[in-house]
Amino acid sequence: MQVLLPPGWPRPRGYANGVTARGRMVFVAGMIGWDAQGVFHTDDMAGQVRQALQNIVDVLTAGGAKPEHIVRMTWYVTDKQEYVAAYPEIGRAFKELIGSFNAAMTAVEVAALVEDRAKVEIEVTAVVPD
Repeated sequence: MQVLLPPGWPRPRGYANGVTARGRMVFVAGMIGWDAQGVFHTDDMAGQVRQALQNIVDVLTAGGAKPEHIVRMTWYVTDKQEYVAAYPEIGRAFKELIGSFNAAMTAVEVAALVEDRAKVEIEVTAVVPD
């Protein structure tokens, strides 16, 4: 995997502008903040993000991939202000569970998610090197 940074562009904080990779692709559907049995343990944004990230790690593992193979993440959040206010806790969870901030990322505020209690949904593409 190689992070793409055009000449003269500043390094973005918390994500990459682009990534190039070669290998076997693993696609993870949108993960929300409930556990493997579909139970929410918190309505806190940071807590739901932590659980969603753990779910991503679990699915990657099932596919023979690791967090460092993530090349793209799309985050859907129901409240931009709550998401931004939780940055420090989200950052700690991200570093603990995912590691580096080298994935190309997009975050979008949405009116709602399909699961009423969900505050975040994250989908991932990973590439396991050849």
